[in-house]
Amino acid sequence: MISVNRRAAAIVQKMIGDQEALGLAVRQLRNGTTVVDAGIEVPGSLEAGLLFARACLGGLAEVSFTQERLGDPGTGLGYGWVPAVTVSVSYPHIACMASQYAGWAIKLEGYFAIGSGPARALYAGEEIYRKLDYRDQADTAVLMLEGRRLPNEEVGAFVAEKCRLGPEQLTLLIAPTASLVGSIQIAARSAETGLHKMLELGFDVRRVVSAFGLCPLAPVAADDLHAIGRTNDAILYGAQVFYSVHADDLEIGNLIARIPSASSRDYGTPFYKLFRRHNNDFYQIDPMLFSPAQVEINNLDSGHTFRAGSLNASLLYVSLLEG
Repeated sequence: MISVNRRAAAIVQKMIGDQEALGLAVRQLRNGTTVVDAGIEVPGSLEAGLLFARACLGGLAEVSFTQERLGDPGTGLGYGWVPAVTVSVSYPHIACMASQYAGWAIKLEGYFAIGSGPARALYAGEEIYRKLDYRDQADTAVLMLEGRRLPNEEVGAFVAEKCRLGPEQLTLLIAPTASLVGSIQIAARSAETGLHKMLELGFDVRRVVSAFGLCPLAPVAADDLHAIGRTNDAILYGAQVFYSVHADDLEIGNLIARIPSASSRDYGTPFYKLFRRHNNDFYQIDPMLFSPAQVEINNLDSGHTFRAGSLNASLLYVSLLEG
């Protein structure tokens, strides 16, 4: 059995062993839980962001940097290029949905963070696991947190109990949205967002054989609220994804136009403005918005490739480059 927690733990051990060079800080809580700070009291680094994202994907993906051009330089708008993150995924339903998807809200008195990563597959408390036919079995757990406060012993004990492990068997990695590692790990979610949209539209994502994604790397914002805006804009208006699947052409043809973010009624507004308009409540935003800008699907059964959506260079320019 593929264990996303064991695979992630090997990556995390590398991070811990090279913490100083990676701009990380590692501490052990009184109950034995290990906490890796990747951006709250330390700067983090580009390499730390890649390792964070790989571990979040359960060690089933390669994550790297490239560049992406915004718009046509011939227009005279001067969009130029931006750094970008690519992700290539094996077993996407396990790596992206069972591991990487940010589906676990950690809510305790005085503490809140969004949980993602392999430990979710030990807890398996989300409805999504009924559709994935996957549970992990491991004697170690790794959970990524997106938040502004370092987790304490109560948080470690809570997560460990849900995973049916002792606190000393748990490692928590945390990076705020407004941090270098935070921007990188969100940009590495391009393939995951499209896969989740396919799942919501009723497609059996276990039939997705491989996934590739490209997303602009959002510049770090001055605060987490503006960072939420930038990082979401990068995916909604700049992410491109490619999937290889086993399916019927008619099924893909009926699905493809509904996957990109442009299919949403909330498309076209910078996410920060949209978020504030809905009182900072994600659940008031059309859930069909949370998907990549452009999607391609290669049907391995027929050899045909389908495409829908497009980049929105002008909105990205305002959001990422003009602030």
